[in-house]
Amino acid sequence: MSRTPSRTAPRSLGARLFGIVTNLVLAAVTLAAVGYLAPSLLGYDRYVITGGSMSGTFEKGSVAFERQVPVEDLAVGDVITYLPPPDSGVTNLVTHRIVSVRTKADGARVFHTQGDANADPDPWKFTLTEGSQPTVQFTVPQVGFVLIALADRHTRMLVIGIPAALIALLSLVELAGALRPRRRLATEALSTEALATEALSTEASATLAVVVDAAPVAIRPRHRSLHHAGV
Repeated sequence: MSRTPSRTAPRSLGARLFGIVTNLVLAAVTLAAVGYLAPSLLGYDRYVITGGSMSGTFEKGSVAFERQVPVEDLAVGDVITYLPPPDSGVTNLVTHRIVSVRTKADGARVFHTQGDANADPDPWKFTLTEGSQPTVQFTVPQVGFVLIALADRHTRMLVIGIPAALIALLSLVELAGALRPRRRLATEALSTEALATEALSTEASATLAVVVDAAPVAIRPRHRSLHHAGV
């Protein structure tokens, strides 16, 4: 008895769409992870620009990527991110351009900065106590707004939790779709086996009937022959 090999049914449109969405979400998450981790691995510090004092050079919401540079290598024109001196009254980091550098008698270097969008230099001068200083290498616009939003826990849960739940759901759908053809093949195999068993039973019954029907034909002449010989 020959069997026709069964073919797996083509994936439905919904399953294909689920697969496409899953791949897109995974690609987006992968790119975001690489974009977030790569700068640190390459030795860059990241700073979000939250003010407009450097407008025209880079705008509010940009991300400044900075490298540590030895303080003795700093020069006029460099853009640095630093904390102003305590007596300035400014308690947040400032990213401004160096407009003058003066060396004191003891060798300490005194810096003066100014925002590119400001009409006047900053009203303070300062020295740097660390051996190196973050210096802006390049900026990426608008990305800072995303990082600011992700700093909020609830936003993080929405941005990360929802895609993660979606991926889990799509994975379950894909798994269910993959198991369905296997169950169908198993059912078809059981049905084929049952039909084969039934066919064998029918053939055996037919053979037995022939033997039973043939037996009297073979026996009756012998009875007659013996009867006649006895007379």
